[in-house]
Order: sequence, then C-alpha cells, then structure tokens
Amino acid sequence: MEYTENLQIEKSETSKINSVNFNKLDFGRVFTDHMFVCDFADGKWQAPKIMPYQSLSFEPSARVFHYGQAVFEGMKAYKDDNGKIFLFRPDENHARINKSAARLAMPEFPKNYFFKGLEALLKLDSEWIKPGVGNSLYLRPFVIATEPAISASPANSYKFIIICSPAKSYYNSPVRVLIAEEYSRSADGGVGYAKAAGNYAAQFYPTSLAQQKGFQQVIWTDANTHKYLEEAGTMNIFFRVNDKLITAPNNDRILDGVTRKSIIQLASDLGITCEVRQITVEEIKTAARAGELKEVFGVGTAAVVSPVSAFEHKNELFEIPELENSYGQLFKKSLLNIQHNVSEDKHGWRYEVK
Repeated sequence: MEYTENLQIEKSETSKINSVNFNKLDFGRVFTDHMFVCDFADGKWQAPKIMPYQSLSFEPSARVFHYGQAVFEGMKAYKDDNGKIFLFRPDENHARINKSAARLAMPEFPKNYFFKGLEALLKLDSEWIKPGVGNSLYLRPFVIATEPAISASPANSYKFIIICSPAKSYYNSPVRVLIAEEYSRSADGGVGYAKAAGNYAAQFYPTSLAQQKGFQQVIWTDANTHKYLEEAGTMNIFFRVNDKLITAPNNDRILDGVTRKSIIQLASDLGITCEVRQITVEEIKTAARAGELKEVFGVGTAAVVSPVSAFEHKNELFEIPELENSYGQLFKKSLLNIQHNVSEDKHGWRYEVK
C-alpha cells in the first residue's frame, strides 16, 4: 500500500498489458490495470483510493438499479512523442459531471480529489497510453447510487469511479442517419443536458429501429414539434451550408459538449462563420436539394468528428457527397494536433499530467 495526500494506492501485482493488441482494439472492451474509487457515506466523500481493476459487489437493493441515479463523463488522455501525458480541458468534464450529479440529486465531487486521483491513475497506467495521433486512453468517470434501499428517494451513499480503456479512432467510416419523427432523446425541463445513464438507455430502442432500416444513428429533433434538429446519436451536430457552419444552441435538452464548444472556437480562429441557432429540418432539406448542404458531422469525445454521408426524413433520402477538403476533417486534425501536443495551444486547453 502507498499513501499520497490521503490517496491510498494499491498496485496490481501483474499487468494485462502484454495480452492486449493495441493495433486491433474494440472500443470500450479492454481496461487498464487500475481504477479510482471513492465512496460517499455519512454525508461526505471518504478517502479516495486506487486499486487493481476488479469486480465490485452491490446489494440487489442498491438504488442505482431501481431509480437510475447514475451519471458519467467521457474524457481522453494523450501521450506525445516525448512521453508527456496530456488531458484536454478536464475542468469542463469535472464541472459537467457535477452539473449532471446535481440534476439527479447526487452529491458533487471535490475538484482536488478528481484531479489528484486522475493524475495518479494516469501515471500508474501510463504504459497504456500509446503515442501517435489517433491513439488515446479513454477515461470514464462515473457516479452511482449504492445505498441498499428501494424507497423512491435520493440515496445516502454513492461510489465515484474512474476506469480507463485504450482507444484508437472511433467511427472511422461516414455514417448514415435517420432524422427522428416520433421518438425523442429528451424534453424541456428534463435531464437532456446531463450525462445521465438513462438518457443513453432511452436512445437504444429508436436507434435499433433506425439500424434495421440501414442507418447507424438517429438525428434527434425537439420533443415538442420534431421540427428542430438538435443532436446526432450520442454527439452534438454541425451542418455546413455553403461555407457557413450551423449548430443548435445549448438548452436543457442538449448536452454541453466539450468538443462542440472547442470546434466553435476553432471555427472563429480560422475565420469560418459559425451560427449557433435553431435549425429546422426543412431548412436542411431545402439546402440539400439546392446542393448547398456541403457537410454534416457529429462531434464528441469518443468520435472527435464523425462525418454523415446520408440522412433520411419522411422516407426521403439525401446523399451528401464526400468533400476532399472538408471542415470536419480540418477541425478533427486541428483538435488532434492540440491534444497530442503537435501544434500550438493558444487557448490553454491542454493539461499536462506531471
């Protein structure tokens, strides 16, 4: 056992790393040797610890199984050619998981615990972070309600956990999407802006229906009218009409994506007009018919930028020709170069793990 400023570290006796083929990774199925765990009990967060990655035991009555008190984040760690480790805008992820937790009546997690634990975990499993643009270590912080009680009220005990999974490029091929006409991702006054686990479970059924029709994802529309375009699958979405970008504004239905806000800033840096406003389905269909819709792409931590090659709405299919010099690929390259310490970081987004 080691102790670092109240952080207990139990190192794994053996490593799984030599059994992993890093050239052939199935996203989110391989995990590193260690994980970070912190319990909330007696009204406060207890001393955090890092332990070997392992199964955990919970009573069948743990509230998370019955009332869905569970929130999470998606982050990545990167390694440059000199072996330095970086995070990308981690303050945003810490703030957002606490915002998500507050919406589900869960306790917020202390910033010093979050950063000290994360840095210690990354240093311990540093060999799992492979250098090279496109390689990363995907980080999944999450919080679940663990109190064994099935009365319908917020729990009194929770676990905050961080697990890590090596990753390569995600969503490599352009996707075909179906615009939602019936189902909704979230509604006004709901939890759409939070990374609540249930938000993603609710997407699985309508997405499976879209997949049966030959589409990989759904572009979600507003729950009230289904007239306005909001998100794509598990990502924020951008539309390029001629040389202008358009993306939906944040509201209580849309996740405040870190990649989304970074791309809005990069567009400004590059002199590309980016309008943040409501977008109607009909506006995009009209632009597509006129040949003015040049690109559609989703953005998020896992995918970075995922181009859309076609969309369907009311049984009308629109193909989007692939561009040689697309905005999507320009933004993806710019972001990856910042994240991997290849290019200048004039906005201070990179966070070095020392």
